[in-house]
Amino acid sequence: MVIFGFGFFLIVLRRYGFSSTGFNFLLIVLGVQFSVLVEDLLVFLKIEQSGSGMKSLAKAVVSVTAVAISTGAVLGRANPVQLIVMTLVELLIFHVSRCINGTFLKVQDSLSLMHVHLFGAYFGLAVASCFPEAPPGLDKNRSTPQSELFSVLGTVFVWVFWPSFSSILADSKEEAVLNTYFALAVSAVGAFMLSALTSKDGKFRMTHIHSAVLAGGVTISYTAHSIQQPWIAMILGLLGSVIAILGSHCSQRCFNPALKLQDTSGVHFTFGLPAVLGAVAAVVLSVAEEGIETQWNDLSSLGYLSFVGLGAFCQTITTAVLTGLITGLILNTKLLKAVPVSKYFDDQFYWEFPHLSVGF
Repeated sequence: MVIFGFGFFLIVLRRYGFSSTGFNFLLIVLGVQFSVLVEDLLVFLKIEQSGSGMKSLAKAVVSVTAVAISTGAVLGRANPVQLIVMTLVELLIFHVSRCINGTFLKVQDSLSLMHVHLFGAYFGLAVASCFPEAPPGLDKNRSTPQSELFSVLGTVFVWVFWPSFSSILADSKEEAVLNTYFALAVSAVGAFMLSALTSKDGKFRMTHIHSAVLAGGVTISYTAHSIQQPWIAMILGLLGSVIAILGSHCSQRCFNPALKLQDTSGVHFTFGLPAVLGAVAAVVLSVAEEGIETQWNDLSSLGYLSFVGLGAFCQTITTAVLTGLITGLILNTKLLKAVPVSKYFDDQFYWEFPHLSVGF
């Protein structure tokens, strides 16, 4: 899912296919190894408890998803060295953020890992904001039917395997799989409906399908293991697709120009906004469940649950944005040789194309 799915998911530019899949593969395999080493270091320092080898590997693969999401925000702007540095720094900071949530806020380890979408999206957006803007008329910064087809292929692959991703570390695996599927299914139906309703001629837009069908999976990630009624998962899936499609309009027309956000593959409305919705929904559902059990008599317990949920959310997004800005400034130093603006979104700057050589 992470290597194949996200590798093809990032093929959104017409002249950046080799780099999208190749660099994603490099960063994933490097990031998994580094994440395992960081996990062992935390165990050595007695910050985390020791786990089995397969569990450690599973946590590393989940953690490295943040890198795949962040790469989508800086897609076409960063060179391989910059991407490698970003990967190592991001994974280190993400583990630190998880430790803060687990040590001070007592958030479950499996739940803190699900902040990976939130952290990856806003870390990547913060890093991307530090890169020079592409010229307005740059022709390479667009997609083609072929690139969109490959991208949707990756989307479908991620969609199919998302229930296993959400349940791999959950205690209640069956509930996690079922709720994730329901949310994804409703999200896909909602994406097609909203795409037709929001377009002028009533036709489907591939960019909407590309992003909104996954939004339900992001939204349900926090609560997939604890929801007992499937209709709740369906509502969250529908809300995820709504916020993804409406967020795409608002982000591209309002937020991106005003805040100078550079989001090549739309990670903000595909992962960021649905993750915010999912984090808020997790707090509301946990408070409602505890309130029903105690008949709303123990207000101090309900307040504590709200504080923990909102505290973990605020800590994660604040850490992601601040460290992302610092990382972006570091990546644009002369030492790392930033890519010239004229070479943005171009495979030929990194890869050999023998058929384009003289005399071929």
